[in-house]
Amino acid sequence: MTLPPRAARHCWHAAINPLHATIYFSPDLGKEFAALGVTDRAAVNLASRSAAMGAVGAGAVTATFYNYRNDLIARHLPAVWETASPEQVLAARLRAADSTLRRLLGDETIASPEVAEAADLAMRATEACTRHGRTLYAAHADLPIPQEPHLRLWHATTLLREHRGDGHLAALLLAELDPLEALLSHTATGRGMTSAWIKSIRGWDQCDLDAATDRLRERGILDAAGDLTEQGAAVREQLETDTDRLDAAPYEHLGVEGLGRLAEIGGALVAKAIGAGAFPKDLFGKA
Repeated sequence: MTLPPRAARHCWHAAINPLHATIYFSPDLGKEFAALGVTDRAAVNLASRSAAMGAVGAGAVTATFYNYRNDLIARHLPAVWETASPEQVLAARLRAADSTLRRLLGDETIASPEVAEAADLAMRATEACTRHGRTLYAAHADLPIPQEPHLRLWHATTLLREHRGDGHLAALLLAELDPLEALLSHTATGRGMTSAWIKSIRGWDQCDLDAATDRLRERGILDAAGDLTEQGAAVREQLETDTDRLDAAPYEHLGVEGLGRLAEIGGALVAKAIGAGAFPKDLFGKA
């Protein structure tokens, strides 16, 4: 590693993943999908992210998404493909990304040289991404690259997001954290989704959460109050360190200067998007 410790992790968390994730909470995505006849929020979420893999069923999506309850996925996949094809879904998602970024950032920012520069930097980083063992990244890497700079940037953040995410699954398996244990231990850091959103988006119920919490306590990862123990904090840090190692290549390829610039521009864009209401205020926290 030639980069400063955690530099790539910081850029991914502060500038890359949030920029991509703006679409998941955007009303524009719901409008685009409603025009296709898909109105259920869970179906929209599942189809929009899995469409790059084709008309897949519940098994493939449960495996690649990792922390969604299979029952929720099976209610919508593969049935959703009878209403809208993967090609229609991908086109609708890109239109939603366009309108979302324009609404959150404004046309002046969209047309700025900084957005074009960030797009070039992020796409350069993807040159060092690898396909083997990375299902969601590889599927998205087969999609055409948009021409408009802001959409090229969003596409690049999608590739980088899924590349790190695929590696993160391997790290989760090594840490022996099952889907809900992974979510709840992340929530305990204060940076993960609240339990209400875990139930709403991922399909788990309170009994599931209670059982997973008990398992984490038995392993010494959570204490009686539901906070991370010293051992639990070490597990989470090792998890992120392993993920960093598996995801180092794109950022090593970009280099110190390029990574710093991407973090600077991307972080400013994310801050502006958050200020414009990109994410629900109760999305993250220990509650």
